[in-house]
Amino acid sequence: MTDITTKPMGEHRYGATVREGDLTTDHVVRVTDDFLDALALPDADEEQIVRESVAFLLEREKSTELYEEFELDLLIDKFPDDYLDELRARLS
Repeated sequence: MTDITTKPMGEHRYGATVREGDLTTDHVVRVTDDFLDALALPDADEEQIVRESVAFLLEREKSTELYEEFELDLLIDKFPDDYLDELRARLS
């Protein structure tokens, strides 16, 4: 079982901890204004955006393969065909 916890670390910056059994990884995720504009969900909670984005990534990569620090804009570039649509669905 995978457990994702997030915590605010400043404006548009969140810590994300992923626990999979005995393995724990920590990541810093930034939510840029450009990303929020692209997402086009003005009432979406940033912390939930980060949590769902990390869950999206974990369905495609191992937690040990995630960057220690990254901006969510990277996911738009890495998964151009499905990331934003999937995230919108998860948030609604």
